[in-house]
Amino acid sequence: MNKTLPEAISLMDELKEKIDPSGVEVIIAPSFTNLPKAVELLDGTGIEVAAQNMHFADSGAYTGEVSADMLLSIGVHTVILGHSERRAYFNETNETLKEKALQAHQKEMTNIFCVGEQLTHRQSGKHFEVVETQIKEALFELPIVAYKKIVIAYEPVWAIGTGETASPAQAQEMHKFIRSLIAKKYGQDVAQHVRILYGGSVKPANAVEIFSQPDVDGGLIGGASLRADDFKAIVQAAKS
Repeated sequence: MNKTLPEAISLMDELKEKIDPSGVEVIIAPSFTNLPKAVELLDGTGIEVAAQNMHFADSGAYTGEVSADMLLSIGVHTVILGHSERRAYFNETNETLKEKALQAHQKEMTNIFCVGEQLTHRQSGKHFEVVETQIKEALFELPIVAYKKIVIAYEPVWAIGTGETASPAQAQEMHKFIRSLIAKKYGQDVAQHVRILYGGSVKPANAVEIFSQPDVDGGLIGGASLRADDFKAIVQAAKS
């Protein structure tokens, strides 16, 4: 929940000027109120636009919610689902996220699906179990074809907005584990083609080392994406 429309326009103008998306995929996810302008301003730049959330129903008595068709009608074809803040503050469960993931598949939208453990899970050694449950309960009833448009984003909750970052080794360990889960369910080919992003205090100083891990395919960037120069440096790190 950052950036008024004038602030968002200013940031996007900077991104257009400073970021070269060739060779990588660059996506920004503004607030709902800024999405139409983002689609307009970034048309033809190679920078894509995603929504931060959506509802699982086509329409109906869900005051305050936004549907897939509403997003598609303004040119947004990618959505972030299951972000840790949605789970923590808005009571999103694996069950509701399963419905949202199914809706994204049925509407042929790209689904950036977030998973990750709390600090207590990590400290008690249950981090693999938590992530496995999140993935299996929300995504494993989807057909294999759905994985052409699914991106997994691993975000250790204890490393979001805290300044703490999972070590490159910790990120790689979890990413490898996630890929192995997908391989067991859908086969090695699907697992190798699914992109797995790391999210959790990625910044210019650590991006190269994190992205160099064999199973880390990119980043889900938080605070650093609000500063054009920092985001530019992270995009450059993804190319290296």
